[in-house]
Amino acid sequence: MIKVFNHWFHRRTIAQVAVDLMFPIASVVLAAMWIGHGGYLALEKVAFYAVIFALTMIVMNAWLGIYQRVHSRTREETRARAVLSLYLAIPLAYLVFALLSVAEVDQGFMLLSGLAAVFATLVRRVHSAHSSTGSLLSHRVLVFGVGEEAENVGRVLRKSDPDIQIVGFYPSATDTEVVVPSQVVLSQERSLSDTAHSLRVDEIIVAVRERRGGALPLRELLDCKLSGVRVLDLASYFERALGQIRLDSLRVGWLIFGEGFRQSWRRASVKRLFDIVVASCLLLMAVPVMLLTATLIVLEDGLSVFYRQERVGLDGRLFKVIKFRSMRNDAESDGTPRWATVNDDRVTRVGRIIRKLRIDELPQLYNVLTGDMSLVGPRPERPYFVDQLTRDIPFYAVRHSVKPGLTGWAQVSYHYGSTVDDSVQKLQYDLYYVKNHTLFLDLLVLFETVGVVLTGKGAR
Repeated sequence: MIKVFNHWFHRRTIAQVAVDLMFPIASVVLAAMWIGHGGYLALEKVAFYAVIFALTMIVMNAWLGIYQRVHSRTREETRARAVLSLYLAIPLAYLVFALLSVAEVDQGFMLLSGLAAVFATLVRRVHSAHSSTGSLLSHRVLVFGVGEEAENVGRVLRKSDPDIQIVGFYPSATDTEVVVPSQVVLSQERSLSDTAHSLRVDEIIVAVRERRGGALPLRELLDCKLSGVRVLDLASYFERALGQIRLDSLRVGWLIFGEGFRQSWRRASVKRLFDIVVASCLLLMAVPVMLLTATLIVLEDGLSVFYRQERVGLDGRLFKVIKFRSMRNDAESDGTPRWATVNDDRVTRVGRIIRKLRIDELPQLYNVLTGDMSLVGPRPERPYFVDQLTRDIPFYAVRHSVKPGLTGWAQVSYHYGSTVDDSVQKLQYDLYYVKNHTLFLDLLVLFETVGVVLTGKGAR
């Protein structure tokens, strides 16, 4: 994992992006050298246009989810996205290389070279998305612990992180064994550090609940760390590998004494300025779409166009969120708040479309301008559900330490949820955002939000 501005990127993703950047450039430049006799000015100009083409393809592939390490797509669905990417690449390549004005270079040949490179990388992406990780990118992990917590860690890691290989579980002195005995690695002749070295372990994850009274072999863990083996607790591992802070591995002390959760005036000022500038631009560009949406809502179900609802914001303060009305006027005529669900029968025909395209959220740009919301942050929830979730879910109130957002890290990382369990899963992503939020992460979330809208992920 590589940390960039407080956010972790997997090295496999970075390697894929690097290959997708360099391969088309190299293919086009080599083709230009072959037919253009390596003229310096020609190669310089060809390389410039090849970079533009490659970067644009990387952006489109990211929006289509080509670089997602963890996904639930079938191979056919991944192939469909790759085919769509290739179709988009054809007019893009034609447009880019049509602008290339170098006499000794055949523009058609450059176009075909670029498309061939894109085709080759997409074939590789489809294969890698549904195959086990190669040995160079996989992590060999030893879990310290054999109890319920360790067994849960193994299950989550196998399901959520395809780039790890759990080599075994090493028992602690205080654990009651729950892990399958065949997975336990213990030798009377070898210590923890010797075991880690013999198994060529890259990381040790400490997965024990009780750490007092000599439960942890601190000296041996230190020896492992000094010899190059990374030693992580559960919270740190899940934060780094999955972009979430798992509630089942979270302790108050880790929140208090760990890094992150910084709420400085400088960060707040930069975020507020960014919100005002971007929200103003988006609002101006969205005016035609908003007028059309308002007209369609009135034609189908009459007035009113907007839906105002009380939500919980920064520090628990209440405010009125504004959305385009997507449900019938009598959606909650009985006065009982209910979660919105997939295929909710209260949603109108226009409402179903604007929800899928996220157009119903556009009026919230006004909430951003007034300061009640930010462009990026945890989604604001209704007081009725906040009271319930605060009682049922530990640390739920932590998400109210930043402004709620029009979109958020949880929204681009997890499907739409309408249950308490979904709220738990989303809170784990919200806690990651609260801990690590920067302008860079905000930009990344906004970028991925475009991909979520294009692919319909999480539509309800």
